[in-house]
Amino acid sequence: MSPPPFAAEPSAAFAAPEPVRPSLSEAYRSVPVQGAWWRRLFAFSGPGFLVAVGYMDPGNWATDIAGGSAYGYRLLVVILAANLMAMLLQALAARLGVVSGMDLAQACRARYPRPVALALWVLCELAIIACDLAEVLGTAIALQLLFGLPLLAGVILTGFDVLVILGLQRWGFRLLEAFIVTLLVVIAGCFAYELAVAQPALGAVLGGLAPDPAIVTDPKLLYLAIGILGATVMPHNLYLHSAIVQTRAFARDEAGKRQAIRLATIDSTLALFVALFINAAILILAAAAFHGAGRTDVVAIDQAYHLLSPLLGAGAASVVFAVALLASGQNSTITGTLAGQIVAEGFLDLKLPVWLRRLLTRAIAILPAIAVVGWIGDKGATDLLVLSQVVLSLQLPFAVVPLVAFTADRRVMGNLAAPRWLSALAWGTAALLIGLNLTLLLSLR
Repeated sequence: MSPPPFAAEPSAAFAAPEPVRPSLSEAYRSVPVQGAWWRRLFAFSGPGFLVAVGYMDPGNWATDIAGGSAYGYRLLVVILAANLMAMLLQALAARLGVVSGMDLAQACRARYPRPVALALWVLCELAIIACDLAEVLGTAIALQLLFGLPLLAGVILTGFDVLVILGLQRWGFRLLEAFIVTLLVVIAGCFAYELAVAQPALGAVLGGLAPDPAIVTDPKLLYLAIGILGATVMPHNLYLHSAIVQTRAFARDEAGKRQAIRLATIDSTLALFVALFINAAILILAAAAFHGAGRTDVVAIDQAYHLLSPLLGAGAASVVFAVALLASGQNSTITGTLAGQIVAEGFLDLKLPVWLRRLLTRAIAILPAIAVVGWIGDKGATDLLVLSQVVLSLQLPFAVVPLVAFTADRRVMGNLAAPRWLSALAWGTAALLIGLNLTLLLSLR
């Protein structure tokens, strides 16, 4: 059956038929949103934290470590700017899901000709494979550092996270969200400990939040800044967020959707502040531990692990760092698997059992990682992390541009289309991110 069209008239947008297969149908509208305002806000809390996981995945660790060790606190302002951009785009993704009743993949399938939609699906699958490569490698590196497990064995072991998702969702989507939030608390706690041990200078940290002209004039500094910005907005997060907000059972009239947009925006904004803290903490830790000790050459995660304890004089520092990496990698692989399912279902309208759909989307992502790690070996892990960010950069325009276009279109969104000022800000953000990513790609030639 062909996907339902969007309403032709703005006034009819809210009466548009539901998608043939709701996004994440096993959890669709499974979380009631009712009661007092604070109860409704609590009911809506969760999707933003699943999204925030993608902004602190192992793919970001390498750029944060390299930036902090080489330039101290000067790139903190870049992390702040990147997270502000992410807050804007994720708010638009939530708006699309709430108002249209479709996730971004379903919207592309309904709105664009089939060849275009299929091309977007292929590009998105490549991005998910690249993103999963970073997440899987992060988990595998953590297992290697903590338990001496070979990297390839660690990569294979991460494939079983699909069983974790299936097991948790048997008792409801909220339990899966609680598991993700618990791991986020572990990560935040680990870095709170690391910062307490490192004792960074507060004045220097605050100074790093101020714009520094050298970021633009120094080519090496600019390269790292672009790397941080380019790796921040993950394309799969936009698909993910537009789908998981639909697990909430809110009123489907215009007033109910307006309230849902506000609650979803609050949820994602607060969650991305957690991501901001963790990303900033990684850079601050690298600045305090490595840059302050004259070790400006630290760029690899395993290199940071081996240096933390001796430089900070705390035996637990390296282990706590690896525990945070393991939690980050596991969190990211779980949400990446969900995103893979959403993309495959949305673009292709798959009609398969839930367990088989999830297993197939997981296999699409993890098998290339196994092949590449088996071919290159342990020494190429850091290079693979960099490569994954380059592939993500290539996919970014093909997710951001449709999102901004759909949310600005009154034929799609009716009276709840993004205001002109918000659309203008979003287009400017999209142009900046795309331009920075292109600059980064050209610099790698």
